[in-house]
Amino acid sequence: MKKIKPKVILGIILAILMVAAVLPACATLRSAVNGEATSAGYSADLAKNESFSAAETTAAMAPEGEVMAQEGEVPASNAEDYYAAEGTADYSKSVVASGKIIKTASIQLEVNKGEFEKKFFEIATLAEANNGFVSNSQSYSDSEGKLTSGIITIRVEQKNFDAVVNKIKLMGTIKSVQLGGTDVTQEYVDLESRLKNLQAQEQVLLELMKKSTKVTDSIEVQRELSNVQGQIEVTKGRMNYLDNMVSFSTIDISLAEPQAITESTEGGFLGAVKRGARGALTVVRGMTTVLIVMSPILILIAIILIIIWQSLRARNRKRAKQKNLSQ
Repeated sequence: MKKIKPKVILGIILAILMVAAVLPACATLRSAVNGEATSAGYSADLAKNESFSAAETTAAMAPEGEVMAQEGEVPASNAEDYYAAEGTADYSKSVVASGKIIKTASIQLEVNKGEFEKKFFEIATLAEANNGFVSNSQSYSDSEGKLTSGIITIRVEQKNFDAVVNKIKLMGTIKSVQLGGTDVTQEYVDLESRLKNLQAQEQVLLELMKKSTKVTDSIEVQRELSNVQGQIEVTKGRMNYLDNMVSFSTIDISLAEPQAITESTEGGFLGAVKRGARGALTVVRGMTTVLIVMSPILILIAIILIIIWQSLRARNRKRAKQKNLSQ
């Protein structure tokens, strides 16, 4: 085998380097040519796009009703109609957007002496003035038979809740205020979806009822239909309850006149004797109660002590006898 000369190897390396230098130049030239063609095409497309944009602009400026909204978009003019009514496909979105919040409040007030009945009536009138009503009320009298305290529960429209609470606060001295809110949006949406599914099942069962020819099939379908209709009624009842609780907020108000401080008339030596006698009687009653409660344990302890005492006594007698016999 002949050896390759160094000159040949050097020539091959130079040839490879020349090829590597020529190929990028060719690629650059080809890209420049293609770039010009692409630029020309792009200019043409740009002109078309500008024409199309102008046409779109003209269409957008056309009278209302000539241009249809794109699929999935909501026209601004119909933004209020986007929150659809119950039964439509977008009702769940509407409920989530609006929110279902049950608002409650509990207020404790102290009113001026002799004004309890007046404030009580004012709160009832305030509820009626805000499209509400009194759902519950209780009044209590003092030792003289006058109404001096009570509780009244009113329900008002949710939109008037804050205004009514603020007016009630001004009716007396505030002792405590508690405000609460329960979000039932998710529960309501779930109930609405459940209702739709149950109503769909009801329609299917009604169709099966029409098509059933055997008595056994009719009885089975009727049983299942009754079950589904019962669930529908329960679901509707819960939804109506939530609607009512959301629409009308509940406010509990506790009113009371200040209690008069009565001074003790029992003074001097006689009063001290009476108070001491009452205190001693209280102590005796307490001790009697303790003895009655602990009587079973005391009896058990007494029995055990008697047994121990008798055992010790018998042992002592036995020892005494043994001692006398040994003597």
